[in-house]
Amino acid sequence: MLLIDHCRLSWPDFRADYSLAVETGYLCAIVGPSGGGKTTLLHMIAGFEKPESGRLSLDGRDLLPLQPAERPVALVFQDHNLFPHLSAAQNVALGLRPSLRLSSGEWLAVSEALDAVGLKGLEKRRPGEMSGGQRQRVALARALVSGRPLILLDEPFSNLDPGLRRDMIELVDALRRKRRVTVIMTIHTPEEVMNVADQMAFVANGEVIASGSPKAVLRDHPDPRIAAFGG
Repeated sequence: MLLIDHCRLSWPDFRADYSLAVETGYLCAIVGPSGGGKTTLLHMIAGFEKPESGRLSLDGRDLLPLQPAERPVALVFQDHNLFPHLSAAQNVALGLRPSLRLSSGEWLAVSEALDAVGLKGLEKRRPGEMSGGQRQRVALARALVSGRPLILLDEPFSNLDPGLRRDMIELVDALRRKRRVTVIMTIHTPEEVMNVADQMAFVANGEVIASGSPKAVLRDHPDPRIAAFGG
C-alpha cells in the first residue's frame, strides 16, 4: 500500500498538505482543478519535491530518505520525456540502465515491453518518426521495463484525441492488472476513467478533498468544490 500521511509542502504562493492511501495493484485517478496540486502530489511521491513533515511509505518502506532514482517509482511525463536522437528501444532501455549497456536478457526485456504496449517491430524508430500515441506507448514501456511497483502518470494522454485516450487508458488498465503494479494517474477528463479506476482522489488547494470509488467522489460527495468541478 502507498501511504501518504499529512505530507506538508510550502512555497510563498502555495501550500499543500496531502493525505492519501492507495492499495497495491489499484489504478487511482487524481482529478481536480488546474493549479490545485495534482502534479505536485506526483512529484512529491517521486521525490522531486520534499515535504517539510509527514510520512510517505510504500508497503511499509519509508520513501522520504530516498533520492528519486532510489525510489521504487517510475514517472511518465505529459511530454513523454523521450530523447529524440535515440531509437524507441534505446529510450525504453534507459529504464534499465542510463548507460544503455544492457545484457542480451535485458534487451529481450526491452523488446517484450515494446510488444506489450503494441509497438512490436518499431524498435528502431526514433520519436520523430512516431505518432503522439506511439511516443506515449514508448514512455509507458520504459516505465514497465524498470520493474518498479509504482507507476505515476502525469496527464499522460491529454494531447491525444478522445478515442486514442480511451485506448491508452484501457491499455494501462490491462497492463497493470497483468503485471500487478500500482498506477496513479492525473487526468483532466475523469469521465474517461469512471469504469476503469479502482479509486479516485479529488485534489484542490493542495489537499486531497475526497478519496474513494469514482462514483462516490464525483457524484455522491457533498463538497461544493467537487460539484463545481463536475459542472
